[in-house]
Amino acid sequence: MFSFRFFGKALFRTFVVLFTVGVLSAAAVAGLLFRFAAELPPVDTLQSYNPSLVTKVFAADDTILGEFYVERRILVPLARIPGNLQKAVLAVEDADFFQHRGLDLKAIARAFIKNLKAGGVVQGGSTITQQVARAMFLSPEKRMTRKIKEAILAFRIEEHFSKDDILGLYLNHIYLGHGAYGMQAAALTYFGKSVEELDLLECATLAGLPKAPNHYSPITNPERAMKRARHVITRMIDEGYVTADEAARALQSQLQLGGEKKAVGLAPYLVENVRRYLQKTYGYEGLYQGGLQVHTTIDPDLQRTAEEGVRKGLLELDKRRGYRGPRGRLGAEDLSKTDQKEDHREQVCGDHLPPGTFKNGVTK
Repeated sequence: MFSFRFFGKALFRTFVVLFTVGVLSAAAVAGLLFRFAAELPPVDTLQSYNPSLVTKVFAADDTILGEFYVERRILVPLARIPGNLQKAVLAVEDADFFQHRGLDLKAIARAFIKNLKAGGVVQGGSTITQQVARAMFLSPEKRMTRKIKEAILAFRIEEHFSKDDILGLYLNHIYLGHGAYGMQAAALTYFGKSVEELDLLECATLAGLPKAPNHYSPITNPERAMKRARHVITRMIDEGYVTADEAARALQSQLQLGGEKKAVGLAPYLVENVRRYLQKTYGYEGLYQGGLQVHTTIDPDLQRTAEEGVRKGLLELDKRRGYRGPRGRLGAEDLSKTDQKEDHREQVCGDHLPPGTFKNGVTK
């Protein structure tokens, strides 16, 4: 009887201690979450989403003469982004996007187990909503506090916006390599076509880029890009988005790379005058972030012919005038001063010269 009574009291005390610790821990966690939540910006600012867009200067035939931007982004509504591209992104980034409410606990558990087996981080469990929260409001630093804030923001975003709104934000905002932000800019950068013209293999290639844009770039790493595209298409089969026959036909085709039709470097003085006018009229933000479209009357073929004619004319004029002697003569003292200036310039500017330029100013 004594031992039973003693055991019962000990068990009760243990339960009280554990319950108290649990309540205090829950209160501490709640207080921490409340503090983090109070520090976060309101997510309703996304309703007035106004990202940095590209300003383009066009020739008469719609060839691009110049671009001005901080981030090369071209906004398109979700309706213009093909279903295959949306499904490819969902398959590889967040298969349960339309089922979860900001956090995917199953994906987090899968990632934890895979990372544990691999002995390192090989898979993440972030949802598309979490990625939007991180890109819009947080820094990319890998800290636990950031992950907590990211989770809180993801819940808030899901409360204020529809799934289509969130997916549209993601597809327009994500960085996809080579200076391209969003799917439209990436489609033009890699394939020279608008996003709605992409085929299945091209969609899979773009969908594979968010994980590591430079690593899977079809321009610099075509083999890796193709391997990644195969993985994306396999995931699309697993999710029932495409049939095995559709996937096989896509994988038998070849990626045809090609950027936008550009004539960058043509009529530079005109482009510079346009830039000055736009900055004076619309300000710095309007010029570099406003997504303006400027159409000029420049005919690229006639412009090239005119510039070549002027170049030839100047060379012929110079030849007709003949050799006109040196512009001046340098003595030993002048040469010494020149060498001193060159040494000083190398010390000050040598590390900031453009790639492919030697310190004496001669290009490779």
